[in-house]
Amino acid sequence: MLKEFKKFAMKGNVLDLAIGVVIGAAFGKIVSSLVEDIIMPLVGSLVGKVDFSNLYINLSGQHFNSLQEAKTAGVATINYGVFLNNIINFLIISFSIFIVVRQFNKIKDMAVKKEEKTPTSKKCPYCCSEIPIEAVRCPKCTSELIESVVAE
Repeated sequence: MLKEFKKFAMKGNVLDLAIGVVIGAAFGKIVSSLVEDIIMPLVGSLVGKVDFSNLYINLSGQHFNSLQEAKTAGVATINYGVFLNNIINFLIISFSIFIVVRQFNKIKDMAVKKEEKTPTSKKCPYCCSEIPIEAVRCPKCTSELIESVVAE
């Protein structure tokens, strides 16, 4: 069992996945900071100086000036402002991943198109067999290829 685990753990895909998770976690922290420290304060000031992370519904009936005060008192709250921050976080991360995947697909498509543009064979107009692109005579039917003669 230990040998099987070592074989599994040493595969390239597992290492790639581990690297992806670590980079994803770091990227998530950056995006969280972007949302909480830059975007949400700007949105809050545009909406009317509202701090979204401080928006909550108090379920106890007591009055508290902030979410932190309610949490310190141990009161049950519905923290919809934090939820809004997390939704914006998710949208930014999803959009960023979409942009990266889109660019990767464009590069991959360009490579495929480049390969398609350089043919290595052509069809003989007489016997319809595949022959090398440089051929001036078909090796199957021995016909002289007119377009090659004209091109020279």
